[in-house]
Amino acid sequence: MTRRIVFVTGGAGFIGSNIVARLAEDRDLDVVVCDSLREADLGKWRNIAKAPLGDFVAPEHMWEWLEKRWRDIELVVHMAAVSSTTEPDADKIIHSNFTLSRDLFRWCADHQRRLVYASSAATYGAGEVGFEDDNGYEALAALRPLNTYGWSKALFDLFAARQASRDYAPPQWVGLKFFNVYGPNEEHKHAMKSVASQWWPKVREGHAVQLFKSYRKDVPDGGQARDFLYVRDAVDVTRWLFENPQVSGIYNLGSGQARTFDEMARQVFQAAGRNAQIEYTPMPPAIRDKYQYFTQAKMERLAAAGYAAPLTSLEDGISDYVGRFLSQPDPYR
Repeated sequence: MTRRIVFVTGGAGFIGSNIVARLAEDRDLDVVVCDSLREADLGKWRNIAKAPLGDFVAPEHMWEWLEKRWRDIELVVHMAAVSSTTEPDADKIIHSNFTLSRDLFRWCADHQRRLVYASSAATYGAGEVGFEDDNGYEALAALRPLNTYGWSKALFDLFAARQASRDYAPPQWVGLKFFNVYGPNEEHKHAMKSVASQWWPKVREGHAVQLFKSYRKDVPDGGQARDFLYVRDAVDVTRWLFENPQVSGIYNLGSGQARTFDEMARQVFQAAGRNAQIEYTPMPPAIRDKYQYFTQAKMERLAAAGYAAPLTSLEDGISDYVGRFLSQPDPYR
């Protein structure tokens, strides 16, 4: 009997591996991961070590594999990307985040396979035009990202929306504008880990954590705010999209509630059962002009599309992350 396949690029990465773990629970599905594990010391392989995979595909063999098995594929989940906001090689970023995404979109359109891909809140830049996930050409073209990573994601969103408007798109196509995601399986990201994960060793040892000083008069030190999303919600929405093929478009995916870095730090200390110790340090000059002081996802469009599950609060997410993962001997358990 032919098995149904979900093909996940970047499936050994942070968000991708959490999606893989959830989908692999379905015994009627074969979850196939496409990723690079060459740098074994990063530990990405451990992110998927417990998942019963249908197959594992190296990136250089992706197109060959897809052409052989395309009839069995129900959904492509495209999480692969250069996610570093400080990556200096713009060509590398564009090749990974735009060119590969463009080619996968076209492949899915040609073969009539469904596609869910990772966009980013970095497309909104400093938020001058707000955080409305409007799919219109003018709204998408008006966004002004602050770095090459954000621009590459915005460029592909615009491409996808234009192709769909010309009736050349996959039968389902969804871009998820992830806000600040945190949770298990992010240890390999090092400097690009969530602040909760970066702070944990200091919190665990009873030391102070450092937050950036503010360079805006209307924002106190540590008062810079983000919409922090627990990775469990990213997984839940992806699973819901798999079950709802009628939903297409670009959607915000955050908690819908901005919280300050100061609040995040205090929640980590509280989950560890320690008194908060916070120090404020100068922001590096290289990022001061490109720094987002506030992000908050507008979640009305996803709700209007039918997603009704409650989103995880910062308090509940940090409590779960610290209690079940960070505080354990093996953060990959």
